[in-house]
Amino acid sequence: MRIPLRLSLLAAALSITPLAFAAPALAAPHFQSATSSVNNDGALVVNFDERGLGNANVDYTLTADATALYACINGGGKNPSAANKQAFEGQVSGGGSFEVKNGRVVASLTAGPLLAPQFTCPNGQRRVLAAVTYTNIVLTDTTNNESTPVPDASRIFFNV
Repeated sequence: MRIPLRLSLLAAALSITPLAFAAPALAAPHFQSATSSVNNDGALVVNFDERGLGNANVDYTLTADATALYACINGGGKNPSAANKQAFEGQVSGGGSFEVKNGRVVASLTAGPLLAPQFTCPNGQRRVLAAVTYTNIVLTDTTNNESTPVPDASRIFFNV
């Protein structure tokens, strides 16, 4: 039995139509990945890849809870007095705007570290950032109202 050409074309069109409606759902903005680290200055660095974007620039914010331990160390890199250290807690944030390329943004944002506390070190010692920890890290695409949690990050610079 032969199927008329018009009927064949109609059947083909109807079988393709659902695929046309499914494509936009796959193209919605979403974070493919987001990783965290602490750089040599003690700042939080989040590298990310967001896909399913249009052509306009995208704005991002980065927030995190931070704990920084500052200490006095001598020329040998040692902390000779337990009283010469202070821990500070607070929130850090950063942001930026990035150009979309091929529907995607691959970039990094930096936030922190917390500012050094106001305490002085004895003669022959200097104040340093001994350790830092970032928790509750959230990266937000404010243009498309899309957020993703990011793993915690920490780094020890000096054992005190």
